[in-house]
Amino acid sequence: MKVGFFSPLPPARTGVADYSASLLRALRSSGAVELGEGDINLYHLGNNQLHREIYQRALEKPGVAVLHDAVLQHFFLGSFSEQQYVEEFVYNYGAWNEDQAHELWRGRARSASDPQYFRYPMLKRVAERSLALIVHNPAAAEVVKAHVPGAAIHEIPHLLELPEVPGRREIENWRRKIGISERTFLFGVFGHLRESKRLAAVLRAFHRARAEADIALLVAGDFVSRDLERGLEPLLGAEGIFRIGYTPERDFWLHAAVVDACINLRYPTAGETSGISIRLMGIGKPVLMSASAETSGFPDATCLRVDAGPAEEDLLMEFMVWLARFPQDARAIGERAAAHIREFHTPERVADMYWEVMRACYH
Repeated sequence: MKVGFFSPLPPARTGVADYSASLLRALRSSGAVELGEGDINLYHLGNNQLHREIYQRALEKPGVAVLHDAVLQHFFLGSFSEQQYVEEFVYNYGAWNEDQAHELWRGRARSASDPQYFRYPMLKRVAERSLALIVHNPAAAEVVKAHVPGAAIHEIPHLLELPEVPGRREIENWRRKIGISERTFLFGVFGHLRESKRLAAVLRAFHRARAEADIALLVAGDFVSRDLERGLEPLLGAEGIFRIGYTPERDFWLHAAVVDACINLRYPTAGETSGISIRLMGIGKPVLMSASAETSGFPDATCLRVDAGPAEEDLLMEFMVWLARFPQDARAIGERAAAHIREFHTPERVADMYWEVMRACYH
């Protein structure tokens, strides 16, 4: 059996590309995998236009679909005309919702942050056509079931291929270069900076926490929206915040090693498992993440969950002060996180689970 592999790959600036490159190496250690057509095809799907041709291929020649996002709403908003979008919406949710589809189309400029758009994942067509679907968390599985109750759904942990982490001297040199002392507790925000990353709440909580603890904040990544960047410029320019743009793989791991903890909030959620959370947990960093069904699979002792809603900023601020004042607690959480990732998210274990699904579909 030869597996055909369809996915964005580096140098594409997307977490799916990085994930797929690691998965490809792991799968090839156990069998034949080629880019392009195979006896059974593996399609990696997400909500941006890098997946447009892959999505069409997944419909034309059904195989195993990997849903990196369980909400394809934004994919359709970016790739369809209004009429095509409305037809797809009606296919998913019935003709009685046609007016709702037109309304969503007209208001699509707010789709990145309006929870209403995340309530309509629009997965029905690909879930019906695929031989099986692979998801990374219980929330994504439930979204698929809601669209196609009889779909063959397999929950497989998000893979982590650990790199060689930068050494202590390199970390100390980096902190010294930008003027952060060893005693300062450094938080980091990584990845594409979009509305759902809750950066405004993070920055407000940081400014409050900084009045009570010796902390700094590294914001690493490109803004998806120039309007969002302009709106946050006053907060981003404050003392104690260090700003860098997109970083290649080697630099990402250096910055990940430099921070003492990661803040990785998501709301509204799209059924995704954050590769950034998995990476930072894997190298022993405590991660402050939004409390959601997407993150429910992590044991409580391995992370810090922040409730979305009115209490979000207060809880985040309290966690930041606590970790800075008691760094030994932060290290203990990170150690438990790394042990969990080493047990459940290794390339070998994940690859075996993928092969099991694909062989079952092939036979």
